[in-house]
Amino acid sequence: MGSGTLLKSITIQDLAVVRHLDLEFQAGLTVVTGETGAGKSIVLDALGLLLGDRADSTLVRTGAARAVLSAAFEGDLHPELQELLATHELDGEKELLLRRVISSDGRSRAFCNETPITLQTLREIGARLVDIHGQHEHYSLLQKGVQRALLDAFGKLGRLCSEVAEAHGGWHAAATELAALRAAGDPADRMEFLRFQLEELGEARISAEELVRLEQEHRRAAHVQRLGDGCAEISARLFTGDRCAARQLRQTSAQLQDLAGLDPALGSMLEMLEQASINLTEAERELAQYSEGLSARDPGEYRTLEQRLGNLHDLARKHRCEMTALPEVVTRLTEELAALDGREARVIALEKLLTEARQRYDITASELSAARLRQGKGLGKAISEILQQLGMPHARFEVALAPLAEPSAHGSDDVEFLVSTNPDIPPRPLRKVASGGELSRTSLAIQVATAGTAQVPTLVYDEIDTGIGGRVATIVARHLQSIAGTRQVLCVTHLAQVASAGAQHLYITKSVEQGQTETRAVYLDKTRRVEEIARMLGGDEGSAKAKAHAKELLGG
Repeated sequence: MGSGTLLKSITIQDLAVVRHLDLEFQAGLTVVTGETGAGKSIVLDALGLLLGDRADSTLVRTGAARAVLSAAFEGDLHPELQELLATHELDGEKELLLRRVISSDGRSRAFCNETPITLQTLREIGARLVDIHGQHEHYSLLQKGVQRALLDAFGKLGRLCSEVAEAHGGWHAAATELAALRAAGDPADRMEFLRFQLEELGEARISAEELVRLEQEHRRAAHVQRLGDGCAEISARLFTGDRCAARQLRQTSAQLQDLAGLDPALGSMLEMLEQASINLTEAERELAQYSEGLSARDPGEYRTLEQRLGNLHDLARKHRCEMTALPEVVTRLTEELAALDGREARVIALEKLLTEARQRYDITASELSAARLRQGKGLGKAISEILQQLGMPHARFEVALAPLAEPSAHGSDDVEFLVSTNPDIPPRPLRKVASGGELSRTSLAIQVATAGTAQVPTLVYDEIDTGIGGRVATIVARHLQSIAGTRQVLCVTHLAQVASAGAQHLYITKSVEQGQTETRAVYLDKTRRVEEIARMLGGDEGSAKAKAHAKELLGG
């Protein structure tokens, strides 16, 4: 038995006639038997609900507030399942617990490892864990994507599939980028406009340093009279007249110098006054130079500054920004023009790349199609032979390929399984097969032919033996055992030949106690199993002949 995430247990509480039922499962083939109406269908209904079937309040046991179902899975998770769990931020490494709560008012809640999930997410998880055959709701083999994957796995076409996917990715990326560039329209007009704007801004000779200088000079020119008057007033206060600050400081310094001769402690203060006198003299010189500069300014300078700043403000309004942001506008427009300059070259390069990528895709997809056609014939022949062994003597199975309208990462083929069970009826899509028994046996034949290639680790067959018996039943049993060598298989059966093939035998029984219906499940030991097989053979389970036949089927 190969590794995988196997179904370990199911717990059913207050579902239909089931009050409480705990079921445990092992690897290999588990057969499920019981008399009609015992509750085998309820077990499968519970599993279906845990895999995402729709629920309603009629499923809740009469008198109960809710039905609670859970299924535990253990083992190595397939990478695809791990990716799905990670996408939905669900924990899970080697154990998964699915739980479903159905209230009597019709509401339903689903959980994965105790984290609430949607019904759709539950279906996506369940589809990667269990395949129920014989019930269309969970029959993944009816999906074209699954059929294509089975064909590719059967034919060992993984390398070609990867090459096609890679080629499609390159083609799709180039097509997407090219479409985006073309959707933007012809850049010629935009480029011409950008060049005009940059030329206009260039003539303005704008720099961040100049903008600061212009603002300062404009402010000075606008207030030249006030600045001149203020400087004159300060000069008079500090440097002119008998009581000006400069004269007062010099007199004070001379007096302090005499006193310092009497007490050296005044020396430091004298130094400070002398330094202040030097600073004041320097201030007088700079103030005089500044005042001379003000008086020497050209009266028309202010008008020139006004005109320059006005032009810059007009440019700022045109570009809908502050005047100080004009250098950034120049940078942005320059970068856009450079990008558009390179765009034409990029379009030409992409057109060439797209052609090359499409040619590569067409070549690899054509190789994959040819390989699928060859392998499809082999798969169809193998499945047809198995179907004929399973009591469908006129069965024909074919793998049909049809061209897709658009390239896909999976190739250029639409893959569909076709089957015919009657000689006068042409093969039809597997999803249109009407008979549940035929559908189940067809799925069994597909599983046998593709054993070891599928990814769903647990298969459930619901009464796959409908309408068969004798030698065909023995062949079905042998094929189920073959599949169970690499997969976990659960099979609900009415045939002794199939039941005797199981590694485990689960017996479902129903009883009425004090007016309450009870469904129970028990794994049969060797003795009880002989009795159940004898019953299924149609005889009295207590008869020596039936028991002898049962023991023979069980291998003694």
